[in-house]
Parts: sequence; structure tokens; C-alpha cells
Amino acid sequence: MNGVVNIYKEKGYTSHDVTAIVRGIMRADKIGHTGTLDPDATGVLPVCLGKATKAAELIMGCDKEYIAEFAFGAETDTQDASGTVTARTDYVFDEEAARAAILSFQGGYDQLPPMYSAVKMGGVKLYELAREGIEVERKSRFAAIPEIEILALSPEGGRIRVACAKGTYIRTLCEDIGRRTGYLAHMTALERTASGPYRKDTALTLDELRAKV
Repeated sequence: MNGVVNIYKEKGYTSHDVTAIVRGIMRADKIGHTGTLDPDATGVLPVCLGKATKAAELIMGCDKEYIAEFAFGAETDTQDASGTVTARTDYVFDEEAARAAILSFQGGYDQLPPMYSAVKMGGVKLYELAREGIEVERKSRFAAIPEIEILALSPEGGRIRVACAKGTYIRTLCEDIGRRTGYLAHMTALERTASGPYRKDTALTLDELRAKV
């Protein structure tokens, strides 16, 4: 069987888990996913079967869209709610200033890859070093963000829609929003709503795929 299955990854699964389960459902010999999502994240994860695995790199290079939630007041070592708090701050919330700070990221900015990422340095993935308590110097890279929309904003945090290019770390964006507002922040939820032409409204959960097969 050759083609792409648009899977909606549910919380608790790794991208590798999803690939292994789809392999069993579809009885596929050759299979691969098109971009890692953290276990706590949800959303679109296209899975390529057979000859379509040759298109995996092409799909991974496409723009993505995310819905992210973040909380003000603290940073963590992983930049999300799964990590250990590394800094806290008190602040006086100014909605107009916070909106301006968030929208200032539209177009893109120079982003420092997080230590908890699959970026390789010297052949070693950064998250492997991070798990050993090692932090290394990284070079910032331009993160293209064609669109950023504020869906909700309060003194406690916010919810944003982000359309971005490959290589943009949304966890890092949330932390950088916290620093630009002066409130500190960490990501609390993430959903990928599109990966290139594959969108949430046409994606199947693993149970829905089983039912169709």
C-alpha cells in the first residue's frame, strides 16, 4: 500500500508509537512519520506508507500551523508544563502592551533552539545532553512566522494560533513571549492543526483508522 494517512495524534502517544500502531493497522512494510510531536502535544501527524515514504522529507519541509497555550509568571527547564520551574516573577498585567509584544513576533525572529530538542551538535541530540544536565552554547536561527493570532489573553496567560516555517519551536516562542512582555512564560498545551496540505479537519484518530480498515 502506497500513500499518506493523515493521523490526529492524541495525547500520551509518541510519534514513534503512532507509526508503530499504523504499521500494524495497515500491515505496512515501509512506513514513516513526517515530523515529531511531543507526547503531551496533539494534532496532525501525516504518516507515509510504501513508496510515499519518499515524500516524507518534502512534507516535513512544509509550513505548519499550531494552537498553543501558555501561562505567565514562570519559566521551566523544558519550556513547557512538564519541566521544573527555573524562574518566577511578579508582574502587573497590561493587556495592550502584552498584545503588542506578542504580535511583534509576526514575520519571524532569531530563535535559539532549546536544549530539549532533536537538534544535533557534534552528532549528539541536544535533549540527550539536557537529560544529563549539560547545557551547551547554541546558535540562533531565523524562525519564519507568517501569521500569529491572539485567540485569548488574560493576566494568567494566553492562547495563540501560529503559522510558521519548519524548524520553529513553539515552546521557545512561548518562553520568548514571556521575556518580551516581562512576565515570563511557559507553554501549557500544544495542538498542530496543519502540516502542509494536511489539516485537522481531515485527520483520523487511531481508533477511526481502525474502524475504517
